[in-house]
Amino acid sequence: MNRLLILLSGVLWLAGCQTSQPVVYTQDSIVPVEKSLVWKISGNGLKNPSYLYGTIHLIPKDEYEMPETIREALDHCKRVTFEIDMKELTSLRTQFSLMTKAFMPGNKTLKDLLPAEDYAFVKQKMAEKGLASGMMERMKPMFLSTMMSGDEESGSSGAMTSVEMELYKSARRRKLETAGLETTAYQMGIFDSIPYRDQAKMLVDGLRSMEVDTASGGQSELEKMLQMYREQDITSMQTMIAEEEGMGQYENLLLGKRNRNWIAPMSRMMEEKPTIFAVGAGHLGGPGGVVALLRQRGYSVEPATSK
Repeated sequence: MNRLLILLSGVLWLAGCQTSQPVVYTQDSIVPVEKSLVWKISGNGLKNPSYLYGTIHLIPKDEYEMPETIREALDHCKRVTFEIDMKELTSLRTQFSLMTKAFMPGNKTLKDLLPAEDYAFVKQKMAEKGLASGMMERMKPMFLSTMMSGDEESGSSGAMTSVEMELYKSARRRKLETAGLETTAYQMGIFDSIPYRDQAKMLVDGLRSMEVDTASGGQSELEKMLQMYREQDITSMQTMIAEEEGMGQYENLLLGKRNRNWIAPMSRMMEEKPTIFAVGAGHLGGPGGVVALLRQRGYSVEPATSK
């Protein structure tokens, strides 16, 4: 009996050692091909699994439903981490600070950055959303783009919401800790590193992408992105964002570099306690996406399944 217990202890010890070792993916399996918005992260020394949740910043309220895998993960995880901590993003102090940094210096306005036709188009969109053009025209174009795309009452499907906000509400109800992979100051720094004229072009391209494209079956770019999200097609979402007109030379700054920067804090947070990481679904797929980068680091990252 003692020899059997010793043998059993040895088997369990070896099993424990095996799960603590880095997971090795083949070169062909590093880049995810599965369609999933929720990924389970385990192995590589983690005592408990963490989860990666691909979000979308704008979705009709009447069609959003939290995945069952995330509901279950909320029962076991101790923290929810966003790109920016939603607690920080929703505080009045942060919002006031953002407003003080939102304007271009030197009395520069949107009119100085755009051809007359594009300028008239943006002013029309501002009017449709009930935004006063006087003050808004002095805003940094990427900041203005964020404000205009975040209008919860826009879109043909009625009221809109964000997946991040819905998840944050659930985390607050459960009194879970929240955190961020970046700060608002860092994201504002990204804005400032892109010339205002290029930002203005990206603003126009983004607004035009929300117009219905009759050549593609009457879908706007937003509707195409929403369809990909419904289908959990993170590969197509990553490709669409990377090929979006206006991204150009800034794709690495807006996507690739940020993805790489997230891996170290994610590793630290997962070692501390089981965590749900909620980031834009466009950050998950592709060779430079978060799933591939975590796999390269030695974690097992596979589509999550509900019990």
